[in-house]
This record gives sequence, C-alpha cells and structure tokens, in this order.
Amino acid sequence: MTTASMTQAPDRTAPEPSAPTAPHSSATVTGTASRVQIRAGGQWVAVCGADDLIPGRGVAVVLPDGSQAAVFRDRGGRTYAVGNRDPFTGAYVLSRGLLGSAGETLFVASPLLKQRFDLTTGQCLDDPEKAVPVHPCRTV
Repeated sequence: MTTASMTQAPDRTAPEPSAPTAPHSSATVTGTASRVQIRAGGQWVAVCGADDLIPGRGVAVVLPDGSQAAVFRDRGGRTYAVGNRDPFTGAYVLSRGLLGSAGETLFVASPLLKQRFDLTTGQCLDDPEKAVPVHPCRTV
C-alpha cells in the first residue's frame, strides 16, 4: 500500500512577503506602478499593487503588527481599508464581502451573516453596538 503525499494549497488571504500594507484614500488609481498603502504603527506601509484590487472586491492583508485588514477599491478608484475580522463571528472574512451603498454610505457586507460596515467609519449599519477598525489608506 502506498501513501499519497498531500500538498497544501497556497494561502490566498495573506499578501506576498514583499507586499506591504495600505490605508483608506480618496485618491483615484492611475497607472500600473501605483501601490496601495495603509497607515499602520505610525508609518505608511505598502500592502498591494493598485492593479491587484478589482473594483467591488476585497483583498486581505497582514499588517506589521500581525493584524489583518481588508482593502477595497470602489468603482470610482478610491481605496478603503477596514479590519478583516467580522465582530459577529470572529472570522477573518470581511475581505470576501461585497461592496454596496445605502444612500451616500459605502459599505462592505460580511459574507457570513450579511451585516454591513461603513467603509469610512467602520460602524455597523445593522447594529450600532458593533464596529470594525478603519485604517487610513492611500494610493501612490
């Protein structure tokens, strides 16, 4: 009897080792060399290339302190970064959520229980007792 070797699938939620972190920005994405940066630990840290962000979809990044952020780009090219941990379930899944809007408020809806979090304040639109951290970000 032979034993098949198992290979572990690559972790798609963590950034490449060379990818730094980025915060929220109203700057519009232009060009292929643009990088998204998040303000973390008192400094700007590059987390991904602007071209890595598909409008309306998120990317999970690991910050220098080991915490996770969910980085998004809206259809207007503006970037946002919030904590990736869903405060209702404890799962690190907000980067997999969908972007939407309620009036003028842009939000990410958790893929698990569908609570909506304002991308500029982190406040839960469905339960004012809950919020996620917001990280300043920019595209340079």
